[in-house]
Amino acid sequence: METVALVLDEAAPLPESADDVEDLARRLRGHISQLGLVLPPEASSLRSAQQLASSGVPDGYMPSRVHLVKLAEATQALVAAVQTLGVDLAKPTPRRRWWKPGINVLRGSVFAVAFACLILAASVPRS
Repeated sequence: METVALVLDEAAPLPESADDVEDLARRLRGHISQLGLVLPPEASSLRSAQQLASSGVPDGYMPSRVHLVKLAEATQALVAAVQTLGVDLAKPTPRRRWWKPGINVLRGSVFAVAFACLILAASVPRS
């Protein structure tokens, strides 16, 4: 919603350069693709938003800003559709986390490997 507010809020300044427009459009496309994972594929708002996101940013000052506003409105419509489904966007789905060893476990492992190498080196016959 922050990116949408950057585009649609009347108090927000217009993007100054073409790079700013491209950056905002890229962020909005990313939001559309993420929201598309939550919505059913047959949703009409999703289909129109994906078609809009697949088109490039047009050249020129006004056409690029109009395209940016359309992208923001499509993203806003997808957020509303997701919220009607009852999905909470603030809570990401929990990911599986790997066990992260503590520093003492790592130190003990290094000590065990060094000690094993020392025993191996001491057991090799000298010539």
